[in-house]
Amino acid sequence: MPARALTRGERRRLDLAYQPGFRTIAYFCVALLYAPVLILVAFAFNENRSVTTWTSFSLKWFHEVAANEYIRAAAVLSLEIAAVATIGATICATLAALATTRTLPYRGMGTAYVFINLPLMVPEIVTAVATLSFFALGRVLLGIDLAPLKLNLMLAHMVFCIPFAYLPIRARLSDMDRTLEQAAADLYATPWHAFRRVTLPLLTPGIIAGAMLAFIVSIDDFTITQLVAGPGQTTLPIYIYGQIRRGITPATNAASTILLVVSVIFVSLVFFLGQRRKR
Repeated sequence: MPARALTRGERRRLDLAYQPGFRTIAYFCVALLYAPVLILVAFAFNENRSVTTWTSFSLKWFHEVAANEYIRAAAVLSLEIAAVATIGATICATLAALATTRTLPYRGMGTAYVFINLPLMVPEIVTAVATLSFFALGRVLLGIDLAPLKLNLMLAHMVFCIPFAYLPIRARLSDMDRTLEQAAADLYATPWHAFRRVTLPLLTPGIIAGAMLAFIVSIDDFTITQLVAGPGQTTLPIYIYGQIRRGITPATNAASTILLVVSVIFVSLVFFLGQRRKR
């Protein structure tokens, strides 16, 4: 009798059976990664001011965070910078994705792809120092000071977020059926009309995913902001870091928990948009 084909679940269990300890190691790594985060979230709801002794459940630290004018000002600044950086990074990433997927192959396309994604490979501290040096050089040689208008942080975040927005958009373009655009051209549509009526509607999920990813990267950034920020430019991660230097409190845990929840929501939306794109 011919052998029965194994189902996907049976093949997976068979693979795991030949890798003893794999599941245990995986669980250990996940626990090691997320246990500190769970502890932080748990003690954000602690009634006691101590961050090591649990007494009872309370939301008073979240009320304290909401009433803190410095935290509100830092959160507003983070949102302003992230919004501007997201818009600029998404536009640049969309244009770059079109240039690397909707044009004829040209010499240097691979190099362009490397340069677009270079911020993902270069250590963030190196990017921060280079950005700080660039702004300092512009201030000395050209007399241009972008700090008063917060343009220094907005431009730095925008440039750093471009590759994060670029990857989902390019992936969406690569998966799109180009026969639809060719059919629009056969129907005498101009390149602009074909883009506006065909490409852009199909590309919208990728653009939204890239924008959300860029937004959360910008709002969570610490290293670049720490070096580039001028006087009075205190974003939420910078404020939390300043509070930690004085000692960890439940209010700090509560502010970190809010930032964590926002990050999880945006990353989850990016994931679901990706799953929807695949379906």
